[in-house]
Amino acid sequence: SASSIIKQRSATWLRQTNDITLYVSKAAAKTQMEFEYDGPSMKTEVPGPRSKELTKQLGEIQNVGAINFFCNYEESRGNYLVDVDGNRMLDVYTQISSIPIGYNHPSLIKSAFVNRPALGIMPPENFPEKLAESLLSVAPSGMSRVQTMACGSCSNENAYKAMFIWYRNKERGHNIPSDEDVSSCMINQSPGCPDFSILSFMGGFHGRTMGCLATTHSKAIHKLDVPSFDWPIAPFPKLKYPLEEFTRENAQEEARCLEEVEDLIVQWRQKGRPVAGIVIEPIQAEGGDNHATPDFFKKLRNIAHKHGSAFHVDEVQTGGGATGKFWAHEHWGMDDPADIVSFSKKMLTGGFYHKDELQAYRIFNTWMGDPSKNLFLAEVLNVIRRENLLEEVTRSGKTLLQGLYQLQDQYPNLLSSARGQGTFCAIDIRDDATRNSILLKARDKGKTHYSHTDGLIGICPCTNTQPTHTDMDG
Repeated sequence: SASSIIKQRSATWLRQTNDITLYVSKAAAKTQMEFEYDGPSMKTEVPGPRSKELTKQLGEIQNVGAINFFCNYEESRGNYLVDVDGNRMLDVYTQISSIPIGYNHPSLIKSAFVNRPALGIMPPENFPEKLAESLLSVAPSGMSRVQTMACGSCSNENAYKAMFIWYRNKERGHNIPSDEDVSSCMINQSPGCPDFSILSFMGGFHGRTMGCLATTHSKAIHKLDVPSFDWPIAPFPKLKYPLEEFTRENAQEEARCLEEVEDLIVQWRQKGRPVAGIVIEPIQAEGGDNHATPDFFKKLRNIAHKHGSAFHVDEVQTGGGATGKFWAHEHWGMDDPADIVSFSKKMLTGGFYHKDELQAYRIFNTWMGDPSKNLFLAEVLNVIRRENLLEEVTRSGKTLLQGLYQLQDQYPNLLSSARGQGTFCAIDIRDDATRNSILLKARDKGKTHYSHTDGLIGICPCTNTQPTHTDMDG
């Protein structure tokens, strides 16, 4: 393996070198010379007993197949990495070539977060503990595993990969690829690169990377000129408001969309492109603040079960408490709401929760998230709990929505379809020109709101975005 080759070459080089001479420029201060270690110092085998214990702990949370050992980044210096068992090693790997000026450089040491570890291979000692304090403390129902990522797009992109790998292993009946699988995937051919698909919904937004963009259908500006995949796109319910006046019509609309979902799954299976997963937002945010009833999502979840597709709930925009519950899908009242739940934005870090069976040992990138953001998130969660902010969101959300109802009653020729959950609220404005005028006047009074480009305003508690005519997402 690459790691064993590196170790062998490093050992050979060290045997040939009596001591380590550090080059220091004439301009460097004496403190820089004292800052560097003078050579390796090994106390145990690698990984040592402490690393093995931490690997076991983290293995109960996420994939640890690539982890070499855990690190003590506070004690690491310059080109020398120290692990949790006290072993000091010359680091020629440098966090997958991502460390520009060594560990704990004096010019950076005044910063609270100096080092950014490659979490997939050499996480810090406190990583399992901090995951438990932050992300796992708010894990969705039925999920005890989380994979950290950097942003919403890479969270969804890797969640899609996890669904594809899971679906392919189901087909095989095991997780060992054949020789044909291995050879064909290298030239982008089946069976190594199977013709699977992911079903998404009109109005959905899941990101701008290639797989995510194939499931994004909110605005043309995102997708224009970019090749895509032949994956099924289902209609998302277009509810009429106020809901209590259109109960029958809205139920029929949701039934129509669910029937279309089943038809598309059957059609794509017949085309030889089975639906490995379904991805949906609990509230379509960037695509127009579109809502559906809990009954719709429950029935959609059952359809996924029926057809053997994974069910992915994208909470990148809705997670974090803006709806009055920490996860918007909690409003559905389900014990088993999803197989995968992705997150980012208000969670400060990206990633996805998943069931045990969707653990994929080939989900990997350089940083796999950022542990400093887990520390921030832990404190954010403490504030949410200490100040009862979810209850406050529910209370203030009712006041906000009531105010929107009053405004649309007062200006029925301008405003309509007030809707929302918690403070995740929106109202439609008559047309684009009227909306732009209102936004500018509101901004002149010191109030900015999140605006979509289809004649509505969305109001979300952590948004302070000025509208444009082209590329808006929350």
